[in-house]
Amino acid sequence: MPRNFPPDFTWGAATASYQIEGGAQEGGRKMSTWDAFCQEDGKVFNGDSGQEACDHFHRWKQDISLMKELNLGAYRFSLAWPRILPDGDGAINHEGLDFYDHLVDALLEAGITPWATLFHWDLPQALQQRYGGWAHSQCTEDFAHYAQVCAARLGDRVKNWFTINEIICFTTLAHQEGRHAPGNILSPVESNATVRNALIGHGKALRALKAEVPDVKVGLVENLEAVWPLYASEEHVAAGKKAFHDLNQQRLYPALKGQFNQEAYERHFGPCPPISDEDLALMSPESDFIAYNYYTARPVVAADNAQGWQEVPFPKDYPRTNMGWPITPEGLYWSLRYSGEEFPHLPIYVTENGCAAEDEPDESGYVADAGRVQFYRSHLDACLRAHEDGAPLKGYFAWSLMDNFEWSEGYSKRFGLTRVNYETQQRTIKASGRFYAQCIRKGHIV
Repeated sequence: MPRNFPPDFTWGAATASYQIEGGAQEGGRKMSTWDAFCQEDGKVFNGDSGQEACDHFHRWKQDISLMKELNLGAYRFSLAWPRILPDGDGAINHEGLDFYDHLVDALLEAGITPWATLFHWDLPQALQQRYGGWAHSQCTEDFAHYAQVCAARLGDRVKNWFTINEIICFTTLAHQEGRHAPGNILSPVESNATVRNALIGHGKALRALKAEVPDVKVGLVENLEAVWPLYASEEHVAAGKKAFHDLNQQRLYPALKGQFNQEAYERHFGPCPPISDEDLALMSPESDFIAYNYYTARPVVAADNAQGWQEVPFPKDYPRTNMGWPITPEGLYWSLRYSGEEFPHLPIYVTENGCAAEDEPDESGYVADAGRVQFYRSHLDACLRAHEDGAPLKGYFAWSLMDNFEWSEGYSKRFGLTRVNYETQQRTIKASGRFYAQCIRKGHIV
């Protein structure tokens, strides 16, 4: 007999505005930090940008038909701040809000529940130029205002919201490593201050959403620092839980518990800026759920050292995705379990999980991506096992609905359930998309 997911399990797929929308200079939208970053030589593979991307701005009706063909019950998308408030604050661009208004209505008409992300890295360039973006505390106020504007227009129909997607990607990756927009290198303390500001921004935005529409549900999306115990014996499972605690001090524990361990924080993330009790209170309003993006994890074992655990290196021939990330479904299982034990009051949604692969289309554009099918099969099995073992997992969103602009990798990496021919904008559902659609229809892994 197949092991079924719960009848009320949320099945979805996810995208982000800058990665799919295009229409970068249409509908009143102004420049984002990613538009500016893409214009810098050598920052993005092949000089690619999201100017056209998947042209979702014009093809959204077609894309909703695609979602229906995939049997999606939910669609996670992000709103583009520079499309709604082109200068970051001030005048509202009603034409930009109209775009999302029409999208939401059409999703609901198609029987697909909209799940909206306020911020998926495309900060208005105006705010970056005016005061340095997330490096300045003013950004937390402007973000809260943006949240209120979005809720006022869409909150009567959009009842599930994410404040911010993956804080580390526009803070540490941007300001310590220079790999993401805006790309300006700051000192470690200044870079970690952007993390603090983003967490405070999350707290203020959550409160703004609920003040405008009290019945919405809101949470944070984090690319958790995932681990799994290499051995399932008691001491190694305990060491894995300690590693989960230590490695998630930068973002999860401040946001979900209003607490952090400064020693563990600084050991893994560098010098910590001052974080007051008032800061922690601002960062940690009561969330309705926690959302995790999951791609890989670190294997750990118990160790006789100060922290009680150590990471185990991967061998050179370990299976990896086309991004070079080790394929670790066990890490998803254990991280969901650890999250359920550490934050038992919070339902969990996996809001991104997917696999970059070397897709080879046939003449029709169809991709028989057997490796990606197996990736989804193993990770969905990890989700189901975690649920069966008590993790409060309520839903899963595949990354991604379609191939898209993969940030600094440009269009060189493909994650989609659907292939996009970037020259013609033709969409073709891959074997992995067909597999996922069957899982949704049947309610179990096929």
